Amino acid sequence: MINRRTFTTLLAGTVAAPNRAWSQQVTAKTVFYASTGPEFTLFDVDVADAALQKRGTVTLPANVQYAWPHPSKRYLYVVSSSGGPGAAGTTHLANAFRIDPVSGALAPHGEPQSLPSRPIHTSVDRSGEYLLTAYNDPSSVTVHRINGDGSIGERVSQPDKLDAGIYGHQIRTTPGDQTAILVTRGNNAAGGKPEDPGALKLFGFKRGALTNLASIAPGTGFGFGPRHLDFHPSQPWVYVSIERQNKLYTYKLQSDGALGRDPIFVKDTLADPANVKPAQGAGPIHMHPNGRFVYLTNRNQGEVEFEGKKVFNGGENNVAVFAIDGQTGEPSLVQTVEGHGIHLRTFGIDPSGQLLVAASIRPLSVRDGNAIKTLTAGIMVYRIAGDGRLSFVRKYDVDTGKGQQFWSGMVTLT
Repeated sequence: MINRRTFTTLLAGTVAAPNRAWSQQVTAKTVFYASTGPEFTLFDVDVADAALQKRGTVTLPANVQYAWPHPSKRYLYVVSSSGGPGAAGTTHLANAFRIDPVSGALAPHGEPQSLPSRPIHTSVDRSGEYLLTAYNDPSSVTVHRINGDGSIGERVSQPDKLDAGIYGHQIRTTPGDQTAILVTRGNNAAGGKPEDPGALKLFGFKRGALTNLASIAPGTGFGFGPRHLDFHPSQPWVYVSIERQNKLYTYKLQSDGALGRDPIFVKDTLADPANVKPAQGAGPIHMHPNGRFVYLTNRNQGEVEFEGKKVFNGGENNVAVFAIDGQTGEPSLVQTVEGHGIHLRTFGIDPSGQLLVAASIRPLSVRDGNAIKTLTAGIMVYRIAGDGRLSFVRKYDVDTGKGQQFWSGMVTLT
């Protein structure tokens, strides 16, 4: 069990730069959080200058896997694990933090809750009463009550054996809280093992209890490897990042919280879909606050031999920008912008819709002509124009010596 003395706070750095872009009317302060290994760092966000300022760091009991704010924005829930890709680990916890409403500084809130295995995603339902956590190995879901004071309560027992598919990667409740969707990625065929199918597992959701409703996948789920989804803010459209096939699927959300069986649109995410490198995959996905655009990352950390050394294979690490047809929901790829880092695993968009901030997980050796250089891990800041397109502003190098930069995101304060 972790106690408050385990948490540390560090202060550091300042930065600055240029002018103000278009915006929606947002007056509350927004902050940015990013993790490297067990360290979870707070940054002030200067929207006008497209800049970040590091303010402080708390240390979790294990490597941060994911985080999610309470709807009230007064609490932040962070899941951590000593496990990781290919490693089971022995420490798996969910922690609650109070968010200072002025600075965004985090303070431990209540006792951490033990989790059964490495958590890969966590989220809070729309009512703010339940914390849902997804696990990839074995693929599963847990639900914890959130107490009235925002601390994490007891685990909710589930009445039936859940159809959790293979390699759960995200759990979200739908806007009406009637259903929950577990995104299960499946696995590519590798090492003599056949492909594992992917699916969107749909559950009824009532008072924290999940019940099997449907498994949504083309055919039997082979050739379908979804990673994350996001909901349009005002229309019944669900956008799904298809990691293993580098696609964007659009589904219709029905009034009862169910999904249409078949996607209504399927799009490529890559700048050059005819030239896919090994280890290429689509990443996280987020809607713009105004619902006119959707963003996702294309990620690659594959390596090849060059002069006896391992170097990056030249795949795509970028942010893909899709414009959304306001009548039909159809996404159209309008831009892929250079990511300036290897494997952009997470990103956030500020609520005014002016900035996108992405984080790459680690450094990697890359070819520079006949030379080899290191592309550092970092946090990249982009301006968002009125047409949704991105322009790169700056990169902050990040030391990942204590662990990969596994999660980042924006939170607006109360």
